[in-house]
Amino acid sequence: MAYDEQLASRIRALIAGEPGLTEQKMFGGLAFLVNGNMSVAASGQGGIMLRVDPDESEALAESTSAVPFAMRGREMRGWLRVDAHAVRDDAELARWVELGVAFARSLPAKR
Repeated sequence: MAYDEQLASRIRALIAGEPGLTEQKMFGGLAFLVNGNMSVAASGQGGIMLRVDPDESEALAESTSAVPFAMRGREMRGWLRVDAHAVRDDAELARWVELGVAFARSLPAKR
């Protein structure tokens, strides 16, 4: 399944002008990187994938519609998936995008 280009455009509009922003196809979707660090992606499986503080990912998964992202059956701390239904609303999408971008901003820049 290809990523939702409309969702990618909505994400792009939210973070336009972010310093150090680049886009890269990865994980079957379109990822938005800040200073080389993945922040959020329009997932190839629908919805979004985002990176958050690993110390906060479990609480976010328990208190929201997000679920831990799993690769090859292994949950990845600090990575979450949010279903497309949960980001239909612009304010809800903006909330998740800001979480991902804020965490990416907090990381050292990659060269």
